[in-house]
Amino acid sequence: MGETNRLVYWIQRLSEIALIGWLGLLFLLDVAVTVSLNSAGAQFLALIPGGYGIYAVLRRRRSRVRPFVITLALSFTATVAIGMTGGGVPGFAETGALLILTIGGLRWIEPIRNAALFSLVSMFVLESAAARIGESEGALAASFLVFIGWSVAAGIGAYLRFQLERRKEAVDSVRRTERLELARELHDLVAHHITGIVVQAQAARVVAEQKPEAVLPALDAIAGAGADALTSMRRLVSVLRAEDEAARSPGTRLSDMRLLVERFSAGGPQVAFDVGQGITDDTLDPEVLTTLHRVLQESLTNVRRHAPGTGWVEADLHLLEGSVRLRVRNYGSASDSRISSLGGGFGLVGMAERVQALGGRLIAGPTPEGAWEVFAELPVKDGRPAS
Repeated sequence: MGETNRLVYWIQRLSEIALIGWLGLLFLLDVAVTVSLNSAGAQFLALIPGGYGIYAVLRRRRSRVRPFVITLALSFTATVAIGMTGGGVPGFAETGALLILTIGGLRWIEPIRNAALFSLVSMFVLESAAARIGESEGALAASFLVFIGWSVAAGIGAYLRFQLERRKEAVDSVRRTERLELARELHDLVAHHITGIVVQAQAARVVAEQKPEAVLPALDAIAGAGADALTSMRRLVSVLRAEDEAARSPGTRLSDMRLLVERFSAGGPQVAFDVGQGITDDTLDPEVLTTLHRVLQESLTNVRRHAPGTGWVEADLHLLEGSVRLRVRNYGSASDSRISSLGGGFGLVGMAERVQALGGRLIAGPTPEGAWEVFAELPVKDGRPAS
């Protein structure tokens, strides 16, 4: 998997170098045209937007709008100046840079109406540059070619924007689904704690009639149960944005995680699941156990879906330095590049949302040993999750 990532990285780097090299060759062509038309007034001004356009393309990933605006302004200013001094020709590097910036602008500029506005301004500036020729037939032909180039660039940018919006909608859908699941679990957690409070309150009333001195410990237990309920609700409600009337499911225990591993191993590949000392159903809150169960389930699902040739899987759950950590690794088969980051697997997006809601973190990626690893860490304090 590491080799695949390096290959993709170098392909991207080489593509960027080739793009800048292509613009550089166009700029040299502009210089040659300027030299050949040394009597054509202000043709040399076309070199300014061309040179800055190359710089703007280099910076397009860091700044989307400002370099684009400056390139448009320089190009239009050069067109006006060249037109006032007798005409010339549009710059090749200038035109190429504006087309590339149009693609990037349509894909990334927010909101989308601003992206569309910049693309239209780009078309106007490009067509104005084509009119530098002055001759009716030559200007018409240049305008037609420029419009074709702009149409192709706009089509590519619009398609990439469409894919980006689809991606955002899919991620939002996963997050909404995860929040609805959290809402169902919130009901179970609150019901669990409130039931305990009611039982202890009834017991305290009976004890008060026989042993009044034993009431204070019972009240302390009731207060502790109430604090636990509030802590659980605060953690889960922090990410809830909707209500759900779906059927409610019970909470998760360590036995459910072991059963999940056994069922997965029955269909292959084998999973070695190690639970460290000090981890029991009583040392972790229900919402933490449920989250760990879901991360384990999603990790194993991704192994079966994206790495079917995996030889074996290692999973371990340990308490360490104030946190509980779940690590899942699969060996013997490279994972699908589509989930090479949290942005690539929609299931992992939902898991990251859930883990972060509890103050933890989720990391997925290749290891130096060539395995694929999902690592989840949730805070704990004195055997209990931190509030």
